[in-house]
Amino acid sequence: MNSTFRPDNSALIVVDMLNDFIDGSMACLNAKEAVRETAAFIDRNTSSSGNDEEGIFGQFPVMFICDHHPSGHCSFTEQGGPWPVHCVMNTRGSAIHDLLMPYVTEELTFYKGCDKAREQYSGWEGTNHAGQTVGEVLELLDIDDVIVCGIATEFCVKATAEDLLGAGKKVSVLEKALAYVSEEGHAAAMAEMKGRGMAII
Repeated sequence: MNSTFRPDNSALIVVDMLNDFIDGSMACLNAKEAVRETAAFIDRNTSSSGNDEEGIFGQFPVMFICDHHPSGHCSFTEQGGPWPVHCVMNTRGSAIHDLLMPYVTEELTFYKGCDKAREQYSGWEGTNHAGQTVGEVLELLDIDDVIVCGIATEFCVKATAEDLLGAGKKVSVLEKALAYVSEEGHAAAMAEMKGRGMAII
């Protein structure tokens, strides 16, 4: 574990731990194990942190980023995109895995890929129901250290982590809580993130 990590000055950002990426149309390697590792990490770091009466300001924030596509999204193969139909709004495939649902709050859930004509790998510009971005909420909570996990390492995890780093955040990647499209792509993405100064924990 990174020696500078403390739940009281960090946030966990969980990228696309959604059913379609776990057991659905785009199921990824190591997905179920990654979900279990994420839940265990959250449990370890929230069991004694914060005061429930203070809401998200008194807790270790767990932020969920969700692919959330309309039908006919440009990323789908039927529209000329590279991916099978996935994470369509209001379907089981777009839902966060049941094991993680106890940790989900509306204000810390952010949606991306909602514009039919735009692909969006990074969660940095995703918004919650109040229209706030990830960056805006991190500023509101006065958090500069983030831990990133999720699916898939080579695509949405790396893109999100790179944008967080570019915004001046200190980024750590929770290695055991990652799923990926391919072993080779995962290894290359991990090497690239480490090379850019992200901590692997």
